[in-house]
Amino acid sequence: MFMQLLAIVASLAGAPPNIVVVLTDDQGYGDIGAHGNPVLKTPHLDRLRAESRRFLDFHVSPTCAPTRSALMTGRHEFKNGITHTISERERLAPSAITIADVLGNAGYRTGIFGKWHLGDEDAYLPGKRGFGEVFIHGAGGIGQTYPGSCGDAPGNSYFNPAIWHNDHFEKTSGYCTDVFFNRAMDWMDKGGSKPFFCWIATNAPHAPLDVMPKDEARYAGLVPPDVAKFFGMIANIDDNIGRLLERIKASGRERDTLVVFMNDNGGTVGCKIFNAGMRGQKVTAWLGGTRASSFWRWPGTLEPGDIKAHAAHVDVFPTMADIAGVKLAGPVSSQVEGRSLLPLLRDPQAPWPDRHLVTHMGRWPAGKAADYKYAMCSVRSTRWHLVSPDVRGKKGWLLFDVQADPGETTNLAARHPDRVAVMEAFYDQWWDSVQPSLVNESVKGPAVNSFRERYWKQFPGEKPKATP
Repeated sequence: MFMQLLAIVASLAGAPPNIVVVLTDDQGYGDIGAHGNPVLKTPHLDRLRAESRRFLDFHVSPTCAPTRSALMTGRHEFKNGITHTISERERLAPSAITIADVLGNAGYRTGIFGKWHLGDEDAYLPGKRGFGEVFIHGAGGIGQTYPGSCGDAPGNSYFNPAIWHNDHFEKTSGYCTDVFFNRAMDWMDKGGSKPFFCWIATNAPHAPLDVMPKDEARYAGLVPPDVAKFFGMIANIDDNIGRLLERIKASGRERDTLVVFMNDNGGTVGCKIFNAGMRGQKVTAWLGGTRASSFWRWPGTLEPGDIKAHAAHVDVFPTMADIAGVKLAGPVSSQVEGRSLLPLLRDPQAPWPDRHLVTHMGRWPAGKAADYKYAMCSVRSTRWHLVSPDVRGKKGWLLFDVQADPGETTNLAARHPDRVAVMEAFYDQWWDSVQPSLVNESVKGPAVNSFRERYWKQFPGEKPKATP
């Protein structure tokens, strides 16, 4: 099989391509002009989509750290010990092997710019997880601070943020999204002939809705004030996508570079205006909580067009490994649960056997996993979606034919009890299988966030004086 995949890679490109991943934070599937949004204009994302293989039924996790861990490892977030976005439960298990590890070992330069959110303590930072260049904020967002290790530099904001650059803080100038794209593009241009793996993860348009006034003004008066801010943040992302594509073209790398665009969970503020007809949003197991954009642009190699097959975040790791010509063996092969999307990228009609994939909101109170087994969770196949939506953990399965009813309006559980039984049995087996991997459930965090400690060590004059 591996030799067959190597042959596919050779026929696609000859040499491993540069890979650029852009992952936005809380931008829903409906928050793109080309997906039907009646107000938001995203000309550069629309162009990227038009020039890409795009997955129409691509799904991620309901929240950010879980999705990021699945993308990085090719397996469900619970297998990585991640069941929350805070409280030490966002930390990627030390045993996990990342796609950056794999590509770095294959000769790629690896860099991450923006949001990491898989652990802020030293042993969990991306420099220890395969990334050679690290330019990140802490926690789940710039300025966030929670009890324990999850926190950003003190006093940080979306404007002129202090960013952790490899082994020290760097005080930057400008709006955060611009800063991350600028650094990423500069880094791409400085590496010589080695291929690069560049991970650009914006913290926008996640709240707080800190937006440049000129971007907010694009939508002021057209939508409610919070949506105007949210759309303004997306407009800025869109501008940066345009700059990225032009920079790649100007460097002569366009035909040697795969650009992948995704968002990390269902929509938030923008759902007030448009949610592509879906039920639910972020922090839910409904399709509106997990459906994401997935655009794969590789001029001269991938022909633009739609892919209708049901795909997911766990498939990204093996796909990128295949594209880079890397054989997955040993522990990493055992780790990966997803499938390579490469056959579908070559031919959208390629065989794609059905399977079951599980979504669970997580976020249960510490030590209460067993009580929340059936809380806001689901099992999905190509046609069917089995959902238990009670957030308190009361089991109540609803069944939807999402091919005929993508808005999930008609519960068919009573009509198809055999289907419910099969999918519930799969879920029960899955739940039991992940329990040994929940390694963060009882961990106690430090008294002071790691980013704060590092910041005050570097800038001791900014540390608040103790109250007598």
